[in-house]
Amino acid sequence: MNSPCGKLVRRFGFLCGVCGLLLSAPTVAGAMEVRLNSQTLLLFMQRNTSTSADASVIPLYEYLQADIGARSTRGLSFHFYGWAREDLNDSDYYKDNPDGELLYGYLNYSRPFNNLNLRLGRQYVIGGLANNSIDGLSLQTDLGPDFVLSIYGGLPVAFDTTAGRSGDSIFGGRLVWHSDSLHEVGLSYQKTSNDGSTEDQRLGLDLTLALPAGVNLSGRSTYNLESDGFGENFYEARFALSDFNFRTFFENYTYADYFAPGKQTPNPFYVLNRGGEAQTNFGGDVVWRMSSDWEFGAKTKFYTYDVNSSSAAYYSGLITWHGQDLTQIGGEVGTMQGDAADNKYILSRAFFYWDRPAGLPLAFISGDLLYAAYDQPIYGQDNSFFASLGAGQRFLDDRLELKLSGDYSSDPYFDSDLRTMLVANYRFDY
Repeated sequence: MNSPCGKLVRRFGFLCGVCGLLLSAPTVAGAMEVRLNSQTLLLFMQRNTSTSADASVIPLYEYLQADIGARSTRGLSFHFYGWAREDLNDSDYYKDNPDGELLYGYLNYSRPFNNLNLRLGRQYVIGGLANNSIDGLSLQTDLGPDFVLSIYGGLPVAFDTTAGRSGDSIFGGRLVWHSDSLHEVGLSYQKTSNDGSTEDQRLGLDLTLALPAGVNLSGRSTYNLESDGFGENFYEARFALSDFNFRTFFENYTYADYFAPGKQTPNPFYVLNRGGEAQTNFGGDVVWRMSSDWEFGAKTKFYTYDVNSSSAAYYSGLITWHGQDLTQIGGEVGTMQGDAADNKYILSRAFFYWDRPAGLPLAFISGDLLYAAYDQPIYGQDNSFFASLGAGQRFLDDRLELKLSGDYSSDPYFDSDLRTMLVANYRFDY
């Protein structure tokens, strides 16, 4: 099979083989729920490669997901998700990138006793400090009625291409104290090592509090044990008064503490890490639901930078009309006023989503327009433009969904960028 599709199947051979075994094993399929989801993406774009300028790049992606037994089912279940890619134009645009990846593949075991849950294999660990893909083991269980403990450990997937996997490790956990829906407070710890050297070690605090007068407060703080400083503090409060919904927030990032200071792993944010910059933002927004159809809003956000001693402020107004089902049309007009040239501009946006358009054989049509006019030219260009248009249809009792979209953008950093994408999503249930 030398065709592009044949190459794609070979690169995805393991997963296709697993799914084939599942589908050909009636005893397994009959004994428990089996769900397969296939998503095929065909893109077209023009990019500069090492051998030619504006070369046509036509990647074909296949994403395949398999779930044997529902995640909520007590007992043993298996979950798998991966992708493969083939460039139909045989350009060298992806020559330094992998042609496929296992995103997750793990065994899940759960019991009603203390809500015990165990996962073994490649998995995403999310919660508190954790936002990682690991090859390892995770455990979550209740500790009485008010506490929940989660711990995890193994090999960080992000380090598997850096000096091999010898000496790589990740370990962490989170202890949560909660009481119904009134509050939840979590304490987290995480340590990662690469090639035997500690890359990152952090403590974290996250909370959600239901305060009097309908005020909901949430936030998180992260302390870097390697650099001895707070990398992140983010807190927001939300409340409603009649038909108005309010949100106010404060956030602070110290780059030297926010980005891992480890020396073994290449860090795309190394310049920010070493620059000593710190950014503080605060602001708020309000949304007025005038009726079931109309919604009006306003946003403000203020930025300050310590090292550059610069600041900026963004103000905008929004309007949205809601139609039947998911149909909506809206827009936003705002202005950014700052000290730097790229922080002085007027921004305008218009968007729509037409659900089940009458008289058209489509499930939806969507569009988005974005235009920014800069106060001063940046690299000789004083504006940015982005346009997107998409449409989709569903077939076979909504099991098959086809979506076609096209995007065009032009800005000071990229003269023009045109890309189209066709997506076929098919869901199997057994």
